[in-house]
Amino acid sequence: MSFWFLLAVSGASAAQTDPVPTHCATQVLAGLGWRFLASTGDTFTVAAGTPCQRASLAEAHAAGDLVVHMPAAATTSPQFQGGLTALLQHPATVCAYAFDLGDATRRAVDRLVANPGFRFSALQLGWIGFGAGGAARDGWERIYSFGRGYRPIGRNSAAIAGFYRGHVRAECGVGRQIAQYATQAELYGPAAFDAEFDADEIVIGTFNKLRRTRSILIGSQAGAMTADGRARKTAAQGRQAFAGLPGFIYHVFDRSTLDDINNQAENFVVYDVSAAAADALRTHDGFEYYNERSRELWALARTLAMDGHRVHEKLLYERDPALRRSLSPAAQATVARLDTLLADPFFREFRIYVHRQGIRPVGFHIVRLLDRNPRTPFRIELALHNLHTTLFERYLAHRLAECERGTATTTAPDAIRLRP
Repeated sequence: MSFWFLLAVSGASAAQTDPVPTHCATQVLAGLGWRFLASTGDTFTVAAGTPCQRASLAEAHAAGDLVVHMPAAATTSPQFQGGLTALLQHPATVCAYAFDLGDATRRAVDRLVANPGFRFSALQLGWIGFGAGGAARDGWERIYSFGRGYRPIGRNSAAIAGFYRGHVRAECGVGRQIAQYATQAELYGPAAFDAEFDADEIVIGTFNKLRRTRSILIGSQAGAMTADGRARKTAAQGRQAFAGLPGFIYHVFDRSTLDDINNQAENFVVYDVSAAAADALRTHDGFEYYNERSRELWALARTLAMDGHRVHEKLLYERDPALRRSLSPAAQATVARLDTLLADPFFREFRIYVHRQGIRPVGFHIVRLLDRNPRTPFRIELALHNLHTTLFERYLAHRLAECERGTATTTAPDAIRLRP
């Protein structure tokens, strides 16, 4: 693909972007994973490849992704500067950023999971319940009554750290919010996270309240949002396109079928996706195929007519041998069919973080909900998000500004370090 064709496919937003210093554009692109190789011709060519389908940046490089071939003499031309500006907006650049985003998500989630003091809601006086010393001790101040909204009282990073090591009770929606904010904190680093985001952009609480704030998640600062609930577009891109995305698992039938209102839905962020799970999602065009399989699982499980604490979880997820032996031959045949459905890579290897269930594959949650709310099937969808739009743009702007200020390691301004 020629570099000039790249200008066309990058979209109008790239054409409208002010040019950035060449050395900073190359530095940021190289930092994200692009490699600039010397060529003997007189035209630029871009070999973007399919980085979103790779497990890591190293694997992408091994496959020949993220390469720009260019003549050394052209690095100071105006056309080259415009081309770099376009390359900053290229879909492959978003995939390269997704490697960093996925790593940041896993660091954030691992720290949240490691805190035994971050617990699920129980009997408490508000939507979010802070421990002894109140919200201020963990770095937050109340902005709505009954615990329905808080923002950082000092440094944003200190407020996030309050969930890493403090004592807080909250339901899974707040768990998802914190995981999303903490991902940004891990991506930027504490000092930059504090400097780049205002406190009233880092708001936690009910989703209804967040919509009335400047929250970067769904408030006025969220900007352009991506709507791909059934994950058709995301699945087509590849596994890294799912990195850190928010979503939810929720009941299909109406509320009258719910037995456990505290488990009517599960909010999550995507922790990681295996190659096999990504291939399965691409083959089946996203989530809807699996929502149909989830309903089939529910219908089969209903025929077992099993009651008891965690009985389906023990039977289908933990595969308890004694429990399985106790079943009738007909029930064992049904369980074998359930096992086959649950053996799909999507159910086994699409891992999500749900507070307070930790990091588990989607299949665990579908099975778990058979015990909590057996009278309704559940389905999975991605939530509206801005990880690849507004937050990506802000991150690029931060990295470019950091270079221009000279606070990051800079590439020589008069040339790219071209490799033969």
